Amino acid sequence: MPRRVLQGVVVSDKNAKTVVVRVDRRVQHPLYKKFLTRTKKYHAHDEERRFKVGDLVTIRECRPLSKLKRWEVVVEGAAEKPAAKA
Repeated sequence: MPRRVLQGVVVSDKNAKTVVVRVDRRVQHPLYKKFLTRTKKYHAHDEERRFKVGDLVTIRECRPLSKLKRWEVVVEGAAEKPAAKA
């Protein structure tokens, strides 16, 4: 079964190796046909603590890591970017 992938904004980075990500989705009201914004927060694993509040991140479903953590932050192209030389 494929892993779900979501995109959201980091709203908290105060926990150790964990970020809280707010994911917004738009749903249409069944009767009035107006679009509503629904929000949910996910606790995601961030091993290197590289993401800060306000960052746009992609999270991927993974095995349960703790009571609340079932997601991990996906780092796109981390192997492609060499470290900056001082």
